[in-house]
Amino acid sequence: MKVDTKAFGEIEIDDKQKITIPKGLFGFEDYTRYAIFDAEHQPFFWLQSLDVKEIAFILINPFFFRKDYEINISNEEQGEIDLSSPENALIFVIVTILNDSPMTANLQGPIIINKQNMKGMQAILSDPKWRTKHDIMEEFKKSEKENRS
Repeated sequence: MKVDTKAFGEIEIDDKQKITIPKGLFGFEDYTRYAIFDAEHQPFFWLQSLDVKEIAFILINPFFFRKDYEINISNEEQGEIDLSSPENALIFVIVTILNDSPMTANLQGPIIINKQNMKGMQAILSDPKWRTKHDIMEEFKKSEKENRS
């Protein structure tokens, strides 16, 4: 399938890369069809709307820079995407990159995808330790330092 993207123009994606987010993302509730694909630079990914090419998000796996990241979602939330086991979940967070500011990740609002059916949702975590703006490079440096200790 060909997809018109914000960053790369028209690209070819496999049907396995298509994701349905039934309730949409916060602020983008009307958009439920997306594709996920590798970004040019690892460890990042793109989440591209299949309906509006200008709607695209950079994602990262939060465990890449926060080994202690924890997600607690209710059975009801798991049911929204038919998630029966944590092993079937792909977890991503949205990255924000602004000029003259650190690159941050929203650890309070992870995107959870059931890899068995490619249905996803955005959760809101209540643990105050997870905020909407975590400096990725600072978190990564802390994580590396802890791993060496």
